[in-house]
Amino acid sequence: MTETAGPAPAVPAAPESAVPGSATPGSAAQEAAAQEAAAPQAREGWRQPPAAPVQLDRLRVIVNPSAGHGRAGKVLPAVEAALRGWASEVEVSPTRDIAHADELAAAAAAAGQVAVALGGDGLVGRVAGATAAGGGVLAVLPGGRGNDFARGLGIGRDPAAAATALATAVERRVDLPEAGGTAFIGIASLGFDSQVNALANRTRWLRGQSVYTYAVLRSMVSWRPATFTVSVDGGEPEQVVGWTVGAANAAYYGGGMRMAPNADIADGKLEVIFIRRCGRLTLLALFPRVFSGRHVDTKHVTVRRAARLSVTADRPFQVYADGDPVADLPAEILVRPGALRLLAPPAS
Repeated sequence: MTETAGPAPAVPAAPESAVPGSATPGSAAQEAAAQEAAAPQAREGWRQPPAAPVQLDRLRVIVNPSAGHGRAGKVLPAVEAALRGWASEVEVSPTRDIAHADELAAAAAAAGQVAVALGGDGLVGRVAGATAAGGGVLAVLPGGRGNDFARGLGIGRDPAAAATALATAVERRVDLPEAGGTAFIGIASLGFDSQVNALANRTRWLRGQSVYTYAVLRSMVSWRPATFTVSVDGGEPEQVVGWTVGAANAAYYGGGMRMAPNADIADGKLEVIFIRRCGRLTLLALFPRVFSGRHVDTKHVTVRRAARLSVTADRPFQVYADGDPVADLPAEILVRPGALRLLAPPAS
């Protein structure tokens, strides 16, 4: 949902160790190097920033108080108390707008603090981009409507409990994709999804997963198939007629829809998903499968793996990522392997 608020070797990252203490070089550097080697196309003209010296028990909470119909602001006191139970420093920084989140994340990296994003996926994606640019470390707490990236990491829905669990999180290098030059963390998509996201962001009387389900069902009524022209990893352009083109770094979007069940945030690739032309009744029958990921087993869905995707269409669409509009067509979507230092649950 909308938040209102030449190639180089990989830089050594911190090992997977408990949060308290400082980040030091370790085995995660080998993981980052392997990720970069896996997707050379995505490295052109981009250099990974040096890793900032971050103390993992010094935290800056970047919060959008209005996220999730004000949920983030309501849970903030409990989150802050939980963090102070184990961290040596907790600084709380509310966002004035989404651009302000960039400034706060950059300041956290410069100050050697972990940037803890408390809000929706849009805020998480924005903080991730600025944190990666500064070589900092990101942590995620659920505070919005969808919280899909947190869901994929195995982080529970209780923000205070997640804040307590952050004490045992480990640092790892993960991928950071971009759409039209804007970083995102989960899934970028366009076509029918553009229409659905726009409606979901205008809908205020529903919460959580229900708002996205409502937007899907209502948007079906007026949808007509689109013709997308897609080039995967610089290959010959191909036409895809249908509903949606997506590029997934993570598995979930739309408040729990498992759009890309095999996506891996640390494999240096995107899951490219085409939902091809079919009737409304067929899509309606297909829709429940997206919550388990079984939709990818049908003939109407094609999944490819790529490091770079160029896409345009026969009519204007905005590319949405993490619930926000991030690019117009034509657009290029690519992945930066190992670009982001992330604190995540040990089993994620």
